[in-house]
Amino acid sequence: MKTYIKNFLTATIACILLAGCAKDNPNITDEVYLTTTNVATTWLSGLKRQMALTMNQVIVNTELVSDNYFNNRTLSNKVFDIPQIDNFDLDVNNIQSAIQRLREMSEYGLTTVADADKSTTPVQKAEMYFINAYAHVLSGELFTGLPGTAKGAVLSPAQHYAMAISSLDQAISLQTNATEKAAYTLLKARVYYDLGDAAQARTFATAVMATPLLLKQQVFDGQNSASNDFQTYLFSSTTNEFAPLPRLDFLDPKYYNTGTIALDQKPVSYLKGEEAYLILAEIQVSSNDLTGAKTTLKNLLTDVIAKRPVATFSDVKETRNGGNRNDYPLTAVKVKFDDTDVERAGYVLDRKTANITISTISGTKVTAADIDAASTQDALLYLVYRIRQEVFISEGRRMTDLGIKFPVSQTEQLNNPNVKPSDLIAQIPSFIPKNRGMDDFTNNTASGVVTMKYDMNKVLVGNKTAKEIFPFIN
Repeated sequence: MKTYIKNFLTATIACILLAGCAKDNPNITDEVYLTTTNVATTWLSGLKRQMALTMNQVIVNTELVSDNYFNNRTLSNKVFDIPQIDNFDLDVNNIQSAIQRLREMSEYGLTTVADADKSTTPVQKAEMYFINAYAHVLSGELFTGLPGTAKGAVLSPAQHYAMAISSLDQAISLQTNATEKAAYTLLKARVYYDLGDAAQARTFATAVMATPLLLKQQVFDGQNSASNDFQTYLFSSTTNEFAPLPRLDFLDPKYYNTGTIALDQKPVSYLKGEEAYLILAEIQVSSNDLTGAKTTLKNLLTDVIAKRPVATFSDVKETRNGGNRNDYPLTAVKVKFDDTDVERAGYVLDRKTANITISTISGTKVTAADIDAASTQDALLYLVYRIRQEVFISEGRRMTDLGIKFPVSQTEQLNNPNVKPSDLIAQIPSFIPKNRGMDDFTNNTASGVVTMKYDMNKVLVGNKTAKEIFPFIN
């Protein structure tokens, strides 16, 4: 990571993307840059760095919007927890800018850079096509709409997904590495999942299940201004800015450091075999193949999640309290997912008396017994989404499962005449609790029981026909 970030010509990319290069500095003009040796290699290195920066924007902000994490300090967005999402919010613009920069950089690489560098390999072009596809996937999943070109028309999520599929087809045809092909195929399954196309999603998800432990990660570099920001919020900061919902405490922190912070930046898993199983299981549940879904989910537990690594380390400096809330449990209390739930042990870890053990890729407390006991479609849908939440925590996926999307930013509106007033409104489904309700809980210190105000997976199932969620339930 250190090597490719140092190779990345930050000034060159900034001037190419934003305003063109200053002609009084011949060392960084487009023309000079494009004649340098192995320009495709350096550009691809820059794309990988932009992937890291884009993930920082996406993960920090979408996890905050969701019911996974609560901003218990002051360094990040103050209203996403409500959730309140305004088109003039600086963070909305930052997320949009990062995604669009990633898309434009990939397009420039595939056209101008690849044409200029005759040594560009098919595999390098495959990687550029993949990154382009990923930018379109983020555009569709996270926003009500985004332009597909600079100052262009605002495209719907479905239009972005179609462009993602086109780029993925190109990437798959050019890629020679079997593992990378499988990762591209998984992203294709995810796109068809987003589109609600059960037949195609099943086809590509099933193909990926031949590689159950598939894993594609984004690395970070604390020495060269590309740290894992979410690691900072969860662990490296002395005040641990974000606090998980107590029933998710056992999964936190997925990112941590045991040595020098700058040298110990954990990667983010953004494509992994678990998703293929979850896509197939949801298709099966949605078509009332409950037996098939149970088999798929139990295979997910034994063949994938149980084989993922765990890490044991000290978290004694954890300081969830002292910020916006002062009642976070710090000892091994019991939890209830809502006030009608049973008391459950093992969800809140005691971090002060011993080291903790955390799943670094995927973890869940759903068991085979839980799956066997689910006798209805709703009960199995609930487990699918509970596993999705636990497996994808800290990876920026939960906001999409909740049906929430950002609007087009005010900055785009002020510079793009194609933006319509309807593009400026966030998508927040009517069933989403307001006033920070998704993150709320009560802590009965006398009984040693913490009770969540809402079990959002139960809320989702109760609204399963809502257009914003559950792609295969109509």
